[in-house]
Amino acid sequence: MKAALLLPLLLLFAACAAPPNAPDFARTPYEPLSREAVVAIALREWRAFGSKVNDTGTDLDLTDNAKPERQPGLWQRVGEYWWEGLAPGRQEAAWTGKHDAHGIAFPPEMDGDYAWSAAFVSYVMRIAGAGPGFPYAADHADYINIAKRMATGQAAGWAVVSERPGNYAPQPGDLICNGRGSAARLRYDDLPTGRFPAHCDIVVEVAADLLSVIGGNVDDAVTMRHQPLIDDQRLVVLRVLYSGPGV
Repeated sequence: MKAALLLPLLLLFAACAAPPNAPDFARTPYEPLSREAVVAIALREWRAFGSKVNDTGTDLDLTDNAKPERQPGLWQRVGEYWWEGLAPGRQEAAWTGKHDAHGIAFPPEMDGDYAWSAAFVSYVMRIAGAGPGFPYAADHADYINIAKRMATGQAAGWAVVSERPGNYAPQPGDLICNGRGSAARLRYDDLPTGRFPAHCDIVVEVAADLLSVIGGNVDDAVTMRHQPLIDDQRLVVLRVLYSGPGV
């Protein structure tokens, strides 16, 4: 393999390394990655944040003092998402729900610069036993693009494959993703592309034609939402390749 191609791959795999003091079961998974584990861990974190549900389609306008991510016990939890979800050496690994990499509290109105929704997904996947198979990242776009490359045969070995919305019904443990802001009009055929603002939720239940999904940094918390099972306006569904029970 040419050096020009080898270096990006080496950097990508290095980015999946677990922090040195991550739990042993997360560094070298004791059990195969399973839908049950991903759903159970996502639900556990949702309960830790007060079992919040927001089906309005818009983020709540919280006062600075009411942001759950800044509350005692929860800002530390967000810090654990950063620390255990990302690879060692990333400056984001030192962030919390209200502190920067130097341990200094940033103003609440700057929390958009420390968005932790991708760190939450990365944390859940690592603790659930994804090992080196998941492309842990601080930005959803990283694993969205890798999943599309998996679908087109441009990449191999990862545990996520993109599916076109409308052609695949998400299952518990899969991810559903949308572009945000300047990427709101981005669609499946535009992928893979460069870095772009996005959000992904973890599917935790499928009932009739409705999905229950959980995402991090929604209303500054881990929050559940309910969405249609099939949504053609969705950017992409990331099908997770499970080898454990419940596949």
